[in-house]
Amino acid sequence: MADTIPVTRMEVPISRITAIRDAVRSVTHLGEGPEASRLARAEDAPALLAFLSDPTVHAPIYTLPRPLTEASVAAFITDHIAEQAEGEGLLFVREDGDGAIVGYSDIQVWPHWAAGELGGALHPSLHNQGRGTAGAAMSFAWMFRALHLDVICETASPENVPTHRLLDGLGFERKGEVTSTRTDGTTRASLVWEVTSADWFARHTD
Repeated sequence: MADTIPVTRMEVPISRITAIRDAVRSVTHLGEGPEASRLARAEDAPALLAFLSDPTVHAPIYTLPRPLTEASVAAFITDHIAEQAEGEGLLFVREDGDGAIVGYSDIQVWPHWAAGELGGALHPSLHNQGRGTAGAAMSFAWMFRALHLDVICETASPENVPTHRLLDGLGFERKGEVTSTRTDGTTRASLVWEVTSADWFARHTD
């Protein structure tokens, strides 16, 4: 999972921490209807590897395992299953009509700060259709509501201009720069954005 720490963080009561962990543990889908993403399962490793193997998918994402192999992707899934059991992480996959994986969402939760982070990607064939922005907005709103979070923290490399535009356009506030560590131990510079639940829902209405 990501090593980001939210800038905006306040200790929350134990009752809230428990509620957030319980919410994470009880989740089965991200979103609703036929396009909802489901929790990743151990048997998804080959299909998820096939999706992630496209460099346009995996190259910008520092939280993915390196190198990408069926074994490392299987471990990635297993780690998230364990994180959900702790109430601290979720991994979802999105399938097309033929059952192929065409997207994934990776959520980290810091219950003691009522904060979270969303990562993920869509298949290149789904780019430039407005789905990325709409899907991200839906996911952020879902995280606030379903997981009872107060703040969402996001990171992107300085070169990832599409993500900069997406986060700026959705009302996230830039919070500076951090050094992110990949799973293989290498590092990269990451810009940081955050938005609070109050600010999100003041800007976005259903």
